[in-house]
Amino acid sequence: MAFSMLQLFLLGALGPRLVDELGVSATELGLTTTIGFGAAAVLSPSSGRIVDRIGPRRALVALLLVSAAALGLIGAAPGAGFLLAAVAVGGLPQALANPATNKTILAAVPPAARGSVTGMKQSGVQLGAFAAGLPLAALAAGVGWRWAVWTAAAAAVVAALCALRTLPADPPAKGAGARPSLLPRGAIAWLAAFSLLLGCGTASVNTYLALFGARELGMGPTAAGALVAVLGVAGIVGRVGWSKAATPGRAERLPGWLAVGAVGAALLLAGALLVHPLVWPAAVAVGVFAVSGNAVSMVLVMQRAVPGRAGQDSALVSAGFFAGFAVGPPVFGVFAEAGHYGPGWLLVAGEFAAAGAVAFVWVRRERRQRTAASAA
Repeated sequence: MAFSMLQLFLLGALGPRLVDELGVSATELGLTTTIGFGAAAVLSPSSGRIVDRIGPRRALVALLLVSAAALGLIGAAPGAGFLLAAVAVGGLPQALANPATNKTILAAVPPAARGSVTGMKQSGVQLGAFAAGLPLAALAAGVGWRWAVWTAAAAAVVAALCALRTLPADPPAKGAGARPSLLPRGAIAWLAAFSLLLGCGTASVNTYLALFGARELGMGPTAAGALVAVLGVAGIVGRVGWSKAATPGRAERLPGWLAVGAVGAALLLAGALLVHPLVWPAAVAVGVFAVSGNAVSMVLVMQRAVPGRAGQDSALVSAGFFAGFAVGPPVFGVFAEAGHYGPGWLLVAGEFAAAGAVAFVWVRRERRQRTAASAA
């Protein structure tokens, strides 16, 4: 999970260096996220079927090797065009990650432990944020950003070899079978809509937080990268804690309240323009609330997935999240390019508020349906 989205966090943490050394504009920096997650959103429905067919170990090894290739190409990028093409390659690992890991958990973990295990595996994404924001950003300060990215690519190859040796063997690959619907239905549709709006705001913070610190708050590149690391650590704690708390009957209520907390985090970012130290608790709050919302969504997917469709249902919810990651940063980039970060953070707050509204409407709808069913 860490490697599946490491390129996103690296581009965010190394954003000030890319802008200065590669000549990438703030708008183009946002487009890297759009291209990568746009590709992931398009590939996600197919990736879910692929994982259901070939098994999680094969999918995870492929994920890591393609991640290594994408990171290697990013490190070799001579300009913005090549960089965008390399980021598009990284869309495939993102699309494979949740279907493959969720299917592994359903196969190997007892139901009572799935919530906490899901939180741990989702926190791998934030481990990637920590790695990008602290050790890799520090390495970039010493040997250059390209060598830092290539170091991450080499680590992905090592991880692929470890996965090949340690994960249980997959069953024989299945035939294609009937083609399932690519449209989410029921709870999966509501979770996909929530994830789209949550992804818009979360991706904007991930992509522009370090650049915001460097340009608006006077922080150096390494300190600005550390903001991403702080967000990553908070996300690990939040994802593990909230996923463990997402027991059946309680899990449905959590997304809406996590979105409310994320609104507060975005408002703290806006307030940091006036009181600069607020950026640190804001980064923590984004990790604890906004980032954790996706982990709780994955717990809900596994609680409600149709038998035999865990990979596909995971992929459909992930597609919504990735679509949000594709849409959010370029819109925010317009504000960042003009130096209007305050209105940009208010936009993010609005996106989180809309996600919360979707979650609360879904919960009320489900309660009415249960009441009607019990009355009948």
